[in-house]
Amino acid sequence: MKVAVIGATGFVGSAVVAEGLCRGYEITAIVRNTAKVQKAAGVTAISADVYDADALAAALSGHDAVINAFNAGWTNPNLYDDFTKGCNSIQAAAKKAGVKRYLTVGGAGSLYIGEHQLVDSPQFPKEYYAGASAARDYLTALRKEEDLDWTFLSPAINLHPGERTGTFRLGTENPVFDEHGKNDISVADLAVAIFNELENNQFVKSRFTLGY
Repeated sequence: MKVAVIGATGFVGSAVVAEGLCRGYEITAIVRNTAKVQKAAGVTAISADVYDADALAAALSGHDAVINAFNAGWTNPNLYDDFTKGCNSIQAAAKKAGVKRYLTVGGAGSLYIGEHQLVDSPQFPKEYYAGASAARDYLTALRKEEDLDWTFLSPAINLHPGERTGTFRLGTENPVFDEHGKNDISVADLAVAIFNELENNQFVKSRFTLGY
């Protein structure tokens, strides 16, 4: 399978590329600066502007799936608008390129505790609000997408560097807490879950999440 990874040099994207290579996928790393892409057999680096849907569609053409790990930058003062614009452009480009399988990595802020989403709780960190609310609102919009076989993955509340175990539990709308009330996952295992989903198609046209 030939997979395009957008944001391939970021925290999530780099782990996704590594997992894809481990499984023998052909990976196209779509980034702003190709010099930052790890040189390895099976990886092709392409520079493309995520805000230019036509140019991005040309880069995505011929792929079997698109993994959207785009991040507009946590310190970006226009984070909400830039994230929304970027994801809408990527979604449009995938459709224009004829790539039906589209998996996007969002945030944990849209997960529910009872009837309320995490992003709306008083305890939610203000420095993450713009990005989390943008991802939440993008999920709401993505649920109306009919042409793509989309999947939205909300990471655990605590996404951290760590080892690849390949062992975790899945959920849909609520955080997957362990017996100690923690909801965490390593970025390496997040990447495992992404490729598991591409192979198993368990959550097409829906959102899922995970945790140990």
